[in-house]
Amino acid sequence: MPYRVTFVCTGNICRSPMAEAILRHHVEEEGLDVEVDSSGTGNWHVGDGADERTIAALDRAGYRSAHIARQFEDSWFDRYDLILALDEGHRRALRSMAPDDEARARIRLLREFDPEAGADLDVPDPYYGGRADFDLVLEQVEAAIPGLLEEIRAGLKAA
Repeated sequence: MPYRVTFVCTGNICRSPMAEAILRHHVEEEGLDVEVDSSGTGNWHVGDGADERTIAALDRAGYRSAHIARQFEDSWFDRYDLILALDEGHRRALRSMAPDDEARARIRLLREFDPEAGADLDVPDPYYGGRADFDLVLEQVEAAIPGLLEEIRAGLKAA
């Protein structure tokens, strides 16, 4: 059974699809048995593709993405080994939806896996910004990938 990871942001068109594409690239590169997807806490963009600026940032960095936005549903908690919120607001929303302590324990902030992140573990929403804001999100996601891969490898060994 594959290890399952999902990323959650607000509308599932900027941060979480970017994180999804980057992690998917790395797990495929390593040949890890991991399924990666993403969703949003809200339904504003359900059915839409990723924001064009997200796609452009991913393209510049050499990642590929095919994405359709969706909203996280409370019935999905049992599907995932790791649920990664992109900011504290998303984590609070997910924790309030979680059916039990076991589900809440699987909810983490992405930047917890970046040892250089410091005290601010939020990935800022680039939606109202420009290219530099999307590039910053990409940098923050990439900085968390080594620690995240370590967590995933440990989870695969424990399974």
